[in-house]
Amino acid sequence: MKRRGLICWMLVAPAAILSFSPARLRAQDPPASSSKPADAPNPSPKKPDKKNKPDSATQNAPDQPTWDPLRAEKDIEVGQYYMRKGDVDAAIDRFQDATTAKPGYAIPFKYLGEAQEKKGLKKQAIKSYSRYLELFPHAEDGEKIRKKVEKLRSEVEKKADRG
Repeated sequence: MKRRGLICWMLVAPAAILSFSPARLRAQDPPASSSKPADAPNPSPKKPDKKNKPDSATQNAPDQPTWDPLRAEKDIEVGQYYMRKGDVDAAIDRFQDATTAKPGYAIPFKYLGEAQEKKGLKKQAIKSYSRYLELFPHAEDGEKIRKKVEKLRSEVEKKADRG
């Protein structure tokens, strides 16, 4: 009898958990009433100034949640794909989106630093690598990253001395 109860619990528990998941609960929420028709376009938000043109998924799509660890993982995957293809700008965008989707996650900062370094954005790469080391101080590649940061700092200082 105990075995039968255990088997029933093993079958029922996952279904109960899934039935109360946030995604399912959101799907059951009634749509918000609105005075405008459903097919009417939303008015565009204020345009950012030309100096600070943010281009991330969370800013372009306000319906996206700010903290979304699964989206962060997907952004990292896509960013790595873009790096392999040689599209460094697109990779930087994806890695920045990953840092927004899961701010305390160290890995996207490492990849962001690599992409920024490849693009020649040394100061930004230093910031990204430093954030990676701050979030993950005992990383296996920590010493390698520290050496990269020191090398980049010396290059930035040399450039500042010349210019």
